[in-house]
Amino acid sequence: MAAIDCGTNSIRLLVADLPDPSAGPTAPLTDITRQLEIVRLGQGVDQTGRLAPEAIERTRVALAGYAAEIEKLGVDRVRMCATSASRDASNAADFRAMVERTLGVAPEVVSGDEEARLSFTGAVRGLPSDAEPPYLVVDIGGGSTEFVVGTRESGVQAAISVDIGCVRMTERHLHGDPPTPEQVAAAEADVAAVVDRALTAVPGRQAATLVGLAGSVTTVVAIAEGLREYAPERIHHARVSYDEVARVTGDLLTRTRARRLEIPVMHPGRADVIGAGALVLRVIMERAGMSSVVASEHDILDGIAWSLR
Repeated sequence: MAAIDCGTNSIRLLVADLPDPSAGPTAPLTDITRQLEIVRLGQGVDQTGRLAPEAIERTRVALAGYAAEIEKLGVDRVRMCATSASRDASNAADFRAMVERTLGVAPEVVSGDEEARLSFTGAVRGLPSDAEPPYLVVDIGGGSTEFVVGTRESGVQAAISVDIGCVRMTERHLHGDPPTPEQVAAAEADVAAVVDRALTAVPGRQAATLVGLAGSVTTVVAIAEGLREYAPERIHHARVSYDEVARVTGDLLTRTRARRLEIPVMHPGRADVIGAGALVLRVIMERAGMSSVVASEHDILDGIAWSLR
């Protein structure tokens, strides 16, 4: 099976074998390949309401590479989900036509609710035994963040998608290099107001474990863990305290982009927006009263793959 997740900042591919149903509910996927390209599809969408032609072209180039890989591996089924940026854009039809020409299947522009449910499915399967339910799963993307509360046994109890993400908050507030204290304060106030609304809509403050998904979270965790290179097996299910998240966030927001690029685990395509992503994570932990976060390398991409079962 091939799953493609096209978000505001990145496009990712997972090709995997699904376990036999007789293997039981905790049997994992067997990964064949995972790939990521930073394409910034959501460039400027918050201001213009449209997908930029150059952003669509960057996405086309990455998708063409994925299509070649899918053909080479003899994939049986493909599902591509597109999220926040393509929901918001007035010219989403141009994006859809490009995908159909390049990949041969239409993208599904999923709702925020479906995005949240797919993220939850991918994240909670295989969580370690010390991750006590119920879970608050937060997927911090480029344009939106999903909040999902539930358990493995009963599934999703409540979910909401809100328009805060690392690209959107950077473009809206963090214009300096590094951002000024005033810009950071404005971003924090914006994020806090939205997070409070989200935590009122879903019972996030009643959850026992916070599970964080996507590149902003995994990058912050990799920095907090002192990794010299990005190692998914070290990051997956690592637990990091609020104090460490706050320390990393403060450091990122006072560095220039050039100095953020000096951090060994920093993806070049994430360096300009990681400060905002870290800030979103820190504020969520504060407002939800969470003393730690468990990182997961499994997220909506895995949820898309599981949906093909």
